[in-house]
Amino acid sequence: MSSESQSAQCHALLPTAGSGSRMGGNLPKQFQKLAGRPMLAYAIDAFCHTPEIQSVWVGINPGFIDNPILSHLVETDKPLHFLPTGGPTRQETVRNTLEAMMQSGIPESDWVLVHDAARPGISPDLIRKLIQALAITNVGGLLALPVADTLKLADLNTPIAGNYAHAKKTVSRNHLWQAQTPQMFPLKKLHDALADGIRLEADITDEASAMELAGVNPLLIEGAMRNFKITHPADWALMELLLQSVHQ
Repeated sequence: MSSESQSAQCHALLPTAGSGSRMGGNLPKQFQKLAGRPMLAYAIDAFCHTPEIQSVWVGINPGFIDNPILSHLVETDKPLHFLPTGGPTRQETVRNTLEAMMQSGIPESDWVLVHDAARPGISPDLIRKLIQALAITNVGGLLALPVADTLKLADLNTPIAGNYAHAKKTVSRNHLWQAQTPQMFPLKKLHDALADGIRLEADITDEASAMELAGVNPLLIEGAMRNFKITHPADWALMELLLQSVHQ
């Protein structure tokens, strides 16, 4: 392990500027009540209860930064920063927040764990698993799950009736993983990779894809099914049952 990686600290970054329009409601989904609490509170809680995490940074839509809901999310002694760094895309929100972190004095070589607020099933144990797995490398990596289901390639050249598509062929799931978050990389390297990807208008779907574009091969650390992303109402209902069972 290099002396640089030994001295580097870990920080969490949660981009929360999205509208969550597919979920409906008067508030963005990350602030809607899930099992009695705003959804964002679960992720913040998990990072605040992870000893290795030194601080938590939340990128907020500038128009939402004065909303009183933010002051009631989580009570913690750990540094928790809400910043008006939200941009029109997730990538821009993360880049802007990373830039603000560096300007505040966070060392460029420190690690940043970027996590989706729409994954409230994250736990301190999963966060620590990622940190400990990456402790001996400067490469970075992410939580992910090996794909378990049979995959079908849809034929886009044939007419689709209603919501149905035709299966063209079965795709091998060997070597395929489903990305989760957190995704953990050195602060400056991630910032520069995202900035380059945005400038090139590349197809960046997560932090790992930006690092891949920069020539890095992130490590895949097995996550957990409970860390799924809430996108549709059915996901919301399932997560609510999970959180209620955990906190009973």
